[in-house]
Amino acid sequence: MLKPSINLRLGQQLTMTPQLQQAIKLLQLSTLELQVEIQQTFENNPMLEQVEGDPDQNDDGPQELEYPEDSTSGQEAADELPIDTSWDDIYEPSGPYSGPSEDGGRDLFENQSGAGETLQEHLVWQLRLTPMSEIDQAIALAVIDAIDEDGYLTEPLEAIHANLTPELDIELDEVQAVLHRIQRFDPVGSGARDLAECLSIQLQQMPRDTPGLDAAKTICDRHLDLLANRNLKQLMRQTKLDEAQLSQAIGLVQALNPRPGAQISEAVSEYIVPDVTVYKSQGSWRVELNPETTPKLRINPMYAGLVKRADHSQDNTYMRNQLQEARWFIKSLLSRNETLLKVATAIVGHQRGFLDYGEEAMKPLVLRDIAEQLEMHESTISRVTTHKYMHTPRGIYEFKYFFSSHVGTTDGGVCSATAIRAMIKHLIAEENRAKPLSDSKIASLLETKGINVARRTVAKYREAMDIAPSNERKRLG
Repeated sequence: MLKPSINLRLGQQLTMTPQLQQAIKLLQLSTLELQVEIQQTFENNPMLEQVEGDPDQNDDGPQELEYPEDSTSGQEAADELPIDTSWDDIYEPSGPYSGPSEDGGRDLFENQSGAGETLQEHLVWQLRLTPMSEIDQAIALAVIDAIDEDGYLTEPLEAIHANLTPELDIELDEVQAVLHRIQRFDPVGSGARDLAECLSIQLQQMPRDTPGLDAAKTICDRHLDLLANRNLKQLMRQTKLDEAQLSQAIGLVQALNPRPGAQISEAVSEYIVPDVTVYKSQGSWRVELNPETTPKLRINPMYAGLVKRADHSQDNTYMRNQLQEARWFIKSLLSRNETLLKVATAIVGHQRGFLDYGEEAMKPLVLRDIAEQLEMHESTISRVTTHKYMHTPRGIYEFKYFFSSHVGTTDGGVCSATAIRAMIKHLIAEENRAKPLSDSKIASLLETKGINVARRTVAKYREAMDIAPSNERKRLG
């Protein structure tokens, strides 16, 4: 029979300290999120301040953190963080930073704008400028309310008519007439009920002497499905056009906007600030942290001095705690930058071929490779490479872009999936548009280069790049 008892047990377990939690949190933040976090810390901790310009520093470059002379090592001092330490309580980026100023200094938050005008607001603004009766305006508002962000009418006219106030005694023909007027608003084609009507409305606004206009109208009104399926031979038979006339008409249709509302109702842009910069110097690739990702930070020396000289009252205890938290915050920022730079340097070391020759020279790379090289945990590498960006001579890329799986080659080696996608894209760009390459043919061409890929793999990569199949890529002569 079991009886309750008291036992004494001694054991060990790992506990994540608040300082470690903070370091991990900062490590996984993107640049813009980090700036918000720093701003919030400024507001909550009076010990931290931003340095706009330090008159004591010269122009020889950024200063390093200095530890006290009586410390056995910099790491030991950073780990202990004594309240009365005498080392510089300053965090600086790895390069000069110029904050916002009256003479045009760059504001870190200048690109963070609010949402723009919606399509409905744009249409209503034009409606207010259009002479209409009160009844027609009420109809127009109901119609505009049923238009989605791409510019298409989402409800049948009968449903819109049924929802209007019965006392107005409105006929369905009146709703139809108001819709036609709205369809001529900017952007032309808004309020269309399907793609064919949207394209036809845009064609009707073109000058009558536009070459190929009548043929383009015929295609949109009657044969849009043939054009969508790239059934060009059948399209020529149905329209009785020769190859040159059909090509001209198709060019006119392709120049139209199938989503007219999108040019007004665009999503708010998400700006990217690169975390590191990669450049070539004296024949080798170098990596540097972007100095503009974070401002210069330091402990307020006046407040820190008051804490050292004060007693152990409740107010001073609060200030001492804030001082220690500020120092841990600075240390976490330093740790974040060091880890970021190590990982970026390791990635560049693996992908020098890409930087020199482009995507087709990309090597296979997984997170485990970098983790083993730097002796870090794979989860840490995952945090560092998420929403972090690298500015290279070939453009700005997320760290994760440089990681990809591999495919075997005929000589027993491996090839990066990114490189294979680049090869497929290159082959399709160079193909004969009258006889586009099938997925099987692309697989055969890759095999001649020593890369073993199945047809379904080619199809998967092609679809991932939003490239249409061969029958839809076919063009006239």
